[in-house]
Amino acid sequence: MAIVTLILGNSGSGKSFSMQNLDPSLCGVINVMGKPLPFRAGKQFRKLNTDNAYEINDRLPTFQAPIVIIDDFQYIMANEFMRGVTDEGGGNSVFQRFNRIGQNAWNILNTAINNTHPDQRIYILSHIEEVEGKTKIKTMGKMLDEKIVLEGMVTIVLQTTIRNGEHYFMTKNDGTTTVKTPHEMFNSELIPNDLNAVDDAICDFYGIAKNPNQQAQTA
Repeated sequence: MAIVTLILGNSGSGKSFSMQNLDPSLCGVINVMGKPLPFRAGKQFRKLNTDNAYEINDRLPTFQAPIVIIDDFQYIMANEFMRGVTDEGGGNSVFQRFNRIGQNAWNILNTAINNTHPDQRIYILSHIEEVEGKTKIKTMGKMLDEKIVLEGMVTIVLQTTIRNGEHYFMTKNDGTTTVKTPHEMFNSELIPNDLNAVDDAICDFYGIAKNPNQQAQTA
């Protein structure tokens, strides 16, 4: 069972940039929009460029990398919605489309949690939306919000924030977010938006080897 972490934030708030200190040899990136990563070493990362929910769901269990990143999860839903805008069908076609999108999103998260390698870390980067004064992962349709709370499926939810021109991750919930982290995993309510440092903290907290292949070679 992998450890799945949600990294949430608005566009340009540092979600993708947080990957810059990760070792590319330890990472597999599902690049939903096929965009270049926003730092010089971005070309070194191994990428699967696809927004197809079924392909992503099928390929997730095959990744051998200790770290897998989905960037940006929200566009898996949004792109599927936009492709179906001109679909014609019966009165329930739009309803069925939203249900399919919701089911596909749930399937991907469920597969990431339950059908991947033990001790693998999966980071799902996604946009946020504000609902009744509280920020949450951006979704499509009501099913994921009313029937399934995606943040409730994982233990760790971080959210980007910018303070005095510096980019951070929030680790504590102030009542206006869905942020949550295990007790004593992080010592500060704000940490630099450095996914490598987050991965180090997760590995340390759960007693996981950051590079299991290296551990096997030295054992």
